[in-house]
Amino acid sequence: MKTIDKTNLDQLAVSAIRAMCIDITNKAKSGHPGMPLGSAPILYTLYKNHLIANPHDPNWINRDRFVLSAGHASALLYAMLHVTGFDLSIDELKAFRQIDSLTPGHPEYRHTKGVEATTGPLGQGIAQAVGIALAEQAVQAQHIEGHKLINHYTYCLCGDGCLQEGISQEAISFAGHQRLNKLILIYDANKTTLDAPLEASFSENVELRFLASNWNVLKVKDGNDLDAIDRAISKAKKSSDYPTLIIVNTIIGYGSSKQGTAKVHGNPLGVEDGQKAKAFYGYDYPDFTIPEEVYQVFRDTFEKRGIEEYQKWKNVRDTYKDKHPEEYRVFEHAFKGDVTNYIYNSIPKVEAGSSDSTRGISGHILNELHNTIPFIAGGSADVASSVMTKINKGCDFTPACREGRNINFGIREFAMAAIQNGMLLHGGLKTYVGSFLVFSDYLKPAVRLAALSRLPAIYLFSHDSIALGEDGPTHQPIEQLAMLRSIPNLRVIRPCDDAETYGAWRIALKSKETPTAIILSRQGLPEMEGSTMEAVAKGGYIISPEKEKLMATIIATGSEVALAVKAQKLLLDRKIDVRVVSMPSIGLFEAQDAEYKKNTIGVTKDKVVAVEMLTSFGWYRYADTVMGIDTFGASAPMADVVKKFDFTSERLVSLVEKIAK
Repeated sequence: MKTIDKTNLDQLAVSAIRAMCIDITNKAKSGHPGMPLGSAPILYTLYKNHLIANPHDPNWINRDRFVLSAGHASALLYAMLHVTGFDLSIDELKAFRQIDSLTPGHPEYRHTKGVEATTGPLGQGIAQAVGIALAEQAVQAQHIEGHKLINHYTYCLCGDGCLQEGISQEAISFAGHQRLNKLILIYDANKTTLDAPLEASFSENVELRFLASNWNVLKVKDGNDLDAIDRAISKAKKSSDYPTLIIVNTIIGYGSSKQGTAKVHGNPLGVEDGQKAKAFYGYDYPDFTIPEEVYQVFRDTFEKRGIEEYQKWKNVRDTYKDKHPEEYRVFEHAFKGDVTNYIYNSIPKVEAGSSDSTRGISGHILNELHNTIPFIAGGSADVASSVMTKINKGCDFTPACREGRNINFGIREFAMAAIQNGMLLHGGLKTYVGSFLVFSDYLKPAVRLAALSRLPAIYLFSHDSIALGEDGPTHQPIEQLAMLRSIPNLRVIRPCDDAETYGAWRIALKSKETPTAIILSRQGLPEMEGSTMEAVAKGGYIISPEKEKLMATIIATGSEVALAVKAQKLLLDRKIDVRVVSMPSIGLFEAQDAEYKKNTIGVTKDKVVAVEMLTSFGWYRYADTVMGIDTFGASAPMADVVKKFDFTSERLVSLVEKIAK
């Protein structure tokens, strides 16, 4: 057996971390040991010499952030959190990938202390890191002497797979354009993917790609050269203009008999090969053992540095608080996500029958909010004038105007949503993003990650049905709304008018752990008599009751509420007395008690018609009869498209007549 030089603490520590990653994945009989064994020197150097955080207060707001974009290398992150003093025990490492452990297969935000972002879907970690770096700059600029409260780096470790995903280029391009110079992306270039060597699917020049995107690029030839890694990180931290990529050439599964091959990417080494790897390192300690000297290395470096910087920051904060008490109060509210003192409790009076699109109403609300909430920020994917996210006052967020709260994300829907996630992970901002509903398909994986991470993201999706008209079926959503409704912990609200749009925004703004998608119309909709801002919180409510004897109920959302009320009047002329229920949010309605739901609908399923100008999927839980659209749309002016699909009050009347008698 090769004998380790135990006087060389760096060598001992890296070997201990590698051995722990072998033990973690072997015991679980599951996991990805390859990248952890190759990247261990990178994270060792980062945590020992550079990263500033306090393991005793892992949510300290001015800590450096580290995002493991290659979330499959979670065993390495968990090993690092353990040895650096975070609350993650050896027993939790032994419970890797087991039910109710703190060490799930991929890192999960809010689940494990020290984990800054939920990662695993490759590439999203890079975009989230971009969002964190953006938020650091934005929050700093939005407050008087903000650099005294927020001033830190954002680090991210990615692999070959992350850089193949399309979202990575969207995020890389955006970060370079915005000159997020305190973002440092470390690329574990092990030239291997799950199926084969990298060359089987990837041959681009990564260095030139990043240089073309306005990044600095540094290289480390040998991923085991701790000094070279240290020098590269030190140099990256000095960048004053661009984000930095550090390309570190590593060997996947270093020390294994299968090193350098795809065989070690996603399969534990096993006992025999694990012992061979440990022998190669010269590491002869029992399984799941970290020498005391290794713990001490991190106590003397990472922990000591973090506690010292934490205490310095607290002293600066206290001085700041005395000097700028009102500004600090706003700062605290921002990081708590508390908008109570900044948002409306009532809405402007609007005459019943007046008409405006809900996207137009939303745009008006958003401009009001920018006047009252000093920490709201967001933008759209190059559709600000269509989704109505254009802000009339102030500058855009740019390198020259970091205090700007309107962000031009460009045509990068997926990155936009993931960057929003990163902004929320950082804290200090209330955020929103906008796009057409049909293009929610582009950003759905990031919406799902927001819901899983319990981030209060806000999505403004306009052009919500075939009624958008001439752009045709490529732009007319059909199945998208049902898809969004199917995502756990995502609140989906489709308001019918001014009052409901105010209600939807209010719910979204007050949310702390649930993202909200607000679905908005392109066409003008009448202000409905009977709608209220407060009723939206119930998800569904009686917007227009029956006159005397309830014979049937029409459930409608958004633009179809007016259609339903018109049909209600026509039906009454035919002696059919019906109720109209506006249901802006199925999810919120389902959260109500059974009695409320029963009393609101008022009749059995066979006496209910649900109407929505999108897919009928999902509505049959409430109604045996559904007036929806289960084909693609058509290109023509709105009136012609609506006529083609016979989405008329007359058709709705005929459907109700069949069930009411």
